[in-house]
Amino acid sequence: MAVVYAKKRNGTLEELGRTEVIMNNLEPAWIQKISVNYQFEIVQPLIFHVYDIDSQYHNLPVKNLNLKDQDFLGEASCVLSEIVTKRNRTLTLNLHNRDGHGLKNLGTLTVQAEETVASRTAVEMTFRCYHLDNKDLFSKSDPFLRISRIAESGGSIPICKTEVINNNLNPVWKPLCLTMQQYMSKDNPLIIECFDFNSSGNHVLIGKLQKTVAELEHLHKTRSGVNLVLPPSHLRRVEKITEGQLFVDGYVEKQLYSFLDYISSGFELNFMVAVDFTASNGNPHNSDSLHYIDPSGRLNAYQQAIMEVGEVIQFYDSDRRFPAWGFGARTIGGSVSHCFNLNGIPTDSVVTGIEGIMAGYSSTLYNVTLSGPTLFGPVINKAAEIAGGSLSVNQNKYFILLIITDGVVSDIQETKDALVRASDLPLSILIVGVGGADFTQMEVLDADDGHRLESSTGRVATRDIVQFVPMREVHRGEISVVQALLEELPGQFLSYMRSRDIKPHFPDMVHASGRGTLYGV
Repeated sequence: MAVVYAKKRNGTLEELGRTEVIMNNLEPAWIQKISVNYQFEIVQPLIFHVYDIDSQYHNLPVKNLNLKDQDFLGEASCVLSEIVTKRNRTLTLNLHNRDGHGLKNLGTLTVQAEETVASRTAVEMTFRCYHLDNKDLFSKSDPFLRISRIAESGGSIPICKTEVINNNLNPVWKPLCLTMQQYMSKDNPLIIECFDFNSSGNHVLIGKLQKTVAELEHLHKTRSGVNLVLPPSHLRRVEKITEGQLFVDGYVEKQLYSFLDYISSGFELNFMVAVDFTASNGNPHNSDSLHYIDPSGRLNAYQQAIMEVGEVIQFYDSDRRFPAWGFGARTIGGSVSHCFNLNGIPTDSVVTGIEGIMAGYSSTLYNVTLSGPTLFGPVINKAAEIAGGSLSVNQNKYFILLIITDGVVSDIQETKDALVRASDLPLSILIVGVGGADFTQMEVLDADDGHRLESSTGRVATRDIVQFVPMREVHRGEISVVQALLEELPGQFLSYMRSRDIKPHFPDMVHASGRGTLYGV
């Protein structure tokens, strides 16, 4: 019998399930499937224990077996993303003793992952509001909806948003498509918030409600609406039920290719990073600097962002060779550069592994003079050049640029222009803000307000490719910087692939499932 565990961040093991017992067999092929909830945005370590079940217990249900009474045959471990990135979603692991030591060959365990049909389910809904409160003095509200999922920690994670409809208290939005990866299950609570858009980024809440997808489906079937609610405030101790109502005019369930369909058929995520070396970070030799490297080994905010984002994405990049740049510093004997290679090699920006990025970052601190201003345009254009160049070779690669910065962007319009041009490419941009600066401009780049970016020539971005999170916000809440940053990535990847009608290379493979999910030899 095999037992599968999830390893938590604190090192404890949570049992996910047990296979059936196969008697008198040294090459068992178990049939019992064990469900694991795949989450792209976190690293999910799995531990496998294999036991020999004594014959006296064969009539007991496996969940009632006391594992201490059984003979331990071996242990194996991996990360879930290591399995799902394999072309056939199959990974063979060597069994070893619990302490990881011992030369004796304890056999192998082969794990096969199968995506459930339900995980390809998507729901397309058309939302309408009626009689919304007016939040504007000289015109009507400019409403948009934001839908968030409630995380296990109790916080909320935004998963999608509508466009902004100007000057309208009875808006009908374009259909929204939510995948099951986003809403998790039809019974998982979703928070739907209606805001009045303001160009300053300070959007005014018109009202909110909490409903599951199942409840939204019921609203559609019954053609009924539900009132939006304003939560208690310092002026009002109880919540206020508004006159504004939400209706679900359209509800259709669809089957789509999933993110994992692409990943397991050979598509890759290629990681790139750009680090802010402007003078506003403070002298790296001083302990109050954002770039200070603590001799005790405690990571600064830049190192933490590189590690946490990199350790998730690295499993989706087969060669783990990452372009790494710095910007806003004066190089030795040179002028201020807004895109220089962290490895110090003028002709090649690539480093090997996350440890290569960390080493390049540390060495750069002692080889440059922090300067300024903060310009994003050059590094975005460089990443876009790489992403665009890949298209002539193949369409299997999707690029992710992580920008870590402490300051306000000095070239905001040039940055918008670069982002609008890049929105046609297989590229997403993650921005982590560190320190105490005013990051209002970043929220505009993120386009979470429902307004897509517009270039200086009036061209509108074809899709939203930016996700921003301030590090300080994450420290106060329960959701990690990685979760907040990476949550939208699979959706951005899929929006690009679907808009180009790019399909997985082996779509038939997805439906051809083996009998067992765990095999032991």
